[in-house]
Amino acid sequence: MEEAMTIQWFPGHMARARRMVSDNVKLVDAVCEVVDARVPRSSRNPEIDELTAGKPRLIILNRVDQADPAMTKLWSRYFRENGAEALETDCRSGRGVGAFTGTIRNLLKDKLTSYAARGQAGKPLRVMVLGIPNVGKSSFINRVAGRKAAQASDRPGVTRGKQWISAGNGVELLDTPGLLWPQFEDKAVGENLAFTGAVRDEILDTETLGARLCERLRDLYPGALTARFDIEEPAGRTGFELLEMCARRRGFLVSGGELDLERMAKILLDELRGGKLGRITLDGAPGV
Repeated sequence: MEEAMTIQWFPGHMARARRMVSDNVKLVDAVCEVVDARVPRSSRNPEIDELTAGKPRLIILNRVDQADPAMTKLWSRYFRENGAEALETDCRSGRGVGAFTGTIRNLLKDKLTSYAARGQAGKPLRVMVLGIPNVGKSSFINRVAGRKAAQASDRPGVTRGKQWISAGNGVELLDTPGLLWPQFEDKAVGENLAFTGAVRDEILDTETLGARLCERLRDLYPGALTARFDIEEPAGRTGFELLEMCARRRGFLVSGGELDLERMAKILLDELRGGKLGRITLDGAPGV
């Protein structure tokens, strides 16, 4: 298997988003970071800790309906043990979202007590909502607000500008654009974000990406490949061999009878993102 691609992705709007966070963090009482429960390590921007230093933190593990439930529990516990509160959500069904404002009020109970002591009991709590592109941040905000308050899309980089949104129960949200960082030093992080759609498919070699995903599934969830594509046991096979086996089972051929691996890779990625391969977490156990 050839060396995995190095992914660099830092267009102009990412630099503007970083400045927006830096300029506005002083206006908020806490920071809510939305991550993808399928890739809870990879979907955390390492710059956010520095940009929001000193602010209480709530981490939203979103898309838990598509993630391995045992792994989600491990990651929730890990975040709590490392100084943040954690909340598991599925924005499509609304699962877990109703606990958000109560969790924020509990996280900031000392500040609420201070407000009450100064005669400011009605003063709202302000929370900055952060996340990389395509983790479901805008969908989460819309669920919390009970209306379409933030623009949502399955394409990275759609949220623009600065929006204050009422979440009810004395909590206001500051929406921010999806924020990536300049370079993914760990190739597995870049691949995970590509698998889940946080970086645009156009900047990647689709066949190589599909083969890499086959390898990850072979190692982590081999039953996902055998069940979905009715192929032989994947152990000992390369990613490209597995991609070819899947393409053959699906009948993806081009002129001359060659296998259409690009089509197969796109289908594989779409089925992962749509939850059709089962409940999968691509980041290993925390601390490992």
